[in-house]
Amino acid sequence: MDGFISKIRSLDAYPKINEDFYSRTLSGGVITLASSIIMTLLFISELRLYLHAVTETKLVVDTSRGETLRINFDITFPALPCSILSVDAMDISGEQHLDIRHDIIKKRIDALGNVIETRKEGIGAPTIDRPLQRHGGRLEHNETYCGSCYGAEGSDDHCCNTCEDVREAYRKKGWALTNPDQIDQCKREGFLEKIKEEEGEGCNMYGFLEVNKVAGNFHFAPGKSFQQSNVHVHDLLTFQKDSYNISHKINRLTYGEYFPGVVNPLDGVTWTQETPHGMYQYFIKVVPTVYTDVSGHTIQSNQFSVTEHFKGMDVGRFQSIPGVFFFYDLSPIKVTFTEKHVSFLHFLTNVCAIVGGVFTVSGILDSFIYHGQKAIKKKMELGKFS
Repeated sequence: MDGFISKIRSLDAYPKINEDFYSRTLSGGVITLASSIIMTLLFISELRLYLHAVTETKLVVDTSRGETLRINFDITFPALPCSILSVDAMDISGEQHLDIRHDIIKKRIDALGNVIETRKEGIGAPTIDRPLQRHGGRLEHNETYCGSCYGAEGSDDHCCNTCEDVREAYRKKGWALTNPDQIDQCKREGFLEKIKEEEGEGCNMYGFLEVNKVAGNFHFAPGKSFQQSNVHVHDLLTFQKDSYNISHKINRLTYGEYFPGVVNPLDGVTWTQETPHGMYQYFIKVVPTVYTDVSGHTIQSNQFSVTEHFKGMDVGRFQSIPGVFFFYDLSPIKVTFTEKHVSFLHFLTNVCAIVGGVFTVSGILDSFIYHGQKAIKKKMELGKFS
């Protein structure tokens, strides 16, 4: 056993120096203290990098198919009343969603931006007193009301009992409702009176849209939209206004879920209209993104870039629909972000490099200062130092 221990001792590559052969100096103490502080700071920095995940970024071709795209929005129109504002969505596949109402919330706001409590449908509407029947007469006792659609009936038993029913029937026919006062349902519901009541108000609209994952657009515009000769138009004659102020503020616009580090360039953007008529357009390039955190949880989302353009119109000529349009296209390249921890062996290697490197450099510096001081002292003793 003693022989084995002696053999181990003979392998010691770090010979020890007797205390008689080294000396302690002030410069050595200062260098030791400074080296210890530097080593501690570098160790803490390396430990933080080890404890925090690093994100690895890759670009791959997007091969996904048959997915949908979720668009979350929150937009405020300070000069467009909620009663005339609608949102439509359409894409290059031919699918259209007109006057979308599901998953959409509107808030009436006053000129100062304060929210006005929205009254429920029907509250404040005049009482129906022997309303107009479809055949032209008045409703008699025990008769069931079936309002006229004024030529826009889809079938013999099609009834339009509200102003909105008539407007929807006209939309499906591709007709514009020029004078709501000539429509019995609109007149008794006070359609134009409600619009005039909201004059000077604004509207905050928020919610989300589920659309096909193909290029398309969604837009906010006054009036009810319909197709006329394969052209998308809005019924603006109903509101009997000459101009529409489409000034707006985008509080939030995202394509998909939030993930750490995402930047949505349109959040907080404000635009003010300075001309009577116009269409504001946002051209958006959507980049599919996959984010995977250290626990393996994956978020399928998107990033986007945007350019803007305002398209003005001559007074009295509506070649374009006044509104705010978001045209989006999808990139064929997908970005993947993957969070990973640095391996422990990599951390250990870096710590060893820090300790060894600082120790070596401080030793060289201490040796240089020590021998320099000795040389200067020797010259001073010999009287050769000047």
